[in-house]
Amino acid sequence: MSANERSRMPQGLESEFRQQVDRLHRFTVLMRWSVVLFLWLTVGTLSLWGFRYEISLMREHFTWAALRYGILFNRLPAIGLALCIGMTLSVLYWQTRNIFWGRSRRWQQRLEKQVLRIRQQGQRHPLWHWVCRQ
Repeated sequence: MSANERSRMPQGLESEFRQQVDRLHRFTVLMRWSVVLFLWLTVGTLSLWGFRYEISLMREHFTWAALRYGILFNRLPAIGLALCIGMTLSVLYWQTRNIFWGRSRRWQQRLEKQVLRIRQQGQRHPLWHWVCRQ
């Protein structure tokens, strides 16, 4: 929504629209962290289970060589842990950037367009109750 369209909106509707955009943003944050949690509970747990022998050896005598060989000879668990760590760090970076510098203009416009689509579709949209509740 452009600044022109927003300025033509009555004050109460603009405030309500901003609240809906904020709710959609909070919902997006919640869903991203839910995906990270799901990954850690499934892929992360299985990956750590695949490393159980190497972890027990490294608890006694940790060396970087042992870590390197553990990763080289257990590629699937290493890929699973890399996926979990990468997703966690990317969501953490995304949320930290939004907190410190605010939402980017592009992200804000995407949220606004999504809210308009949700409003247009009405209660048939799956996110209606999350975003447009009274």
